[in-house]
Amino acid sequence: MAKPGMASTRRYTPVQMAALVVGGVFLIVGVLGFIPGVTTNYDGMEFAGPDSTAMLFGVFMVSILHNIVHLLFGVAGLALARTATAATAFLVGGGVVYLALWLYGLFVAENSAANFVPLNNADDWLHLGLAVGMIGLGVALRRSAVRRAG
Repeated sequence: MAKPGMASTRRYTPVQMAALVVGGVFLIVGVLGFIPGVTTNYDGMEFAGPDSTAMLFGVFMVSILHNIVHLLFGVAGLALARTATAATAFLVGGGVVYLALWLYGLFVAENSAANFVPLNNADDWLHLGLAVGMIGLGVALRRSAVRRAG
């Protein structure tokens, strides 16, 4: 508890900091997806589906839905960073979601109506990297927090 008249400083565990950073990056990417120039073929952006021709950084397929998902992941990361347990759940759970998206992207053709997000090859491999990174951060940093507390 802070002494009267003194500002309270909140200390974040490493897993909470990781969730804040990852959430912040998702928010930034979600916003960038709506900026013409950063997103090429901006006029070809659809709400969802394989017909969206918009490309974030000219590489990653995006749609309005895809950008909204990034924004929601960002908000979730920032909100769940409030506790170490929730931050771990965000990183590991989000990593599992991205692992599922990677597998989905591998098995669904780019031009298929089932490609509703939409995803391309660059998205698929980015999703694998996000899955490994987020799960790795959640597990490693949570373990280090448990060791320090124990």
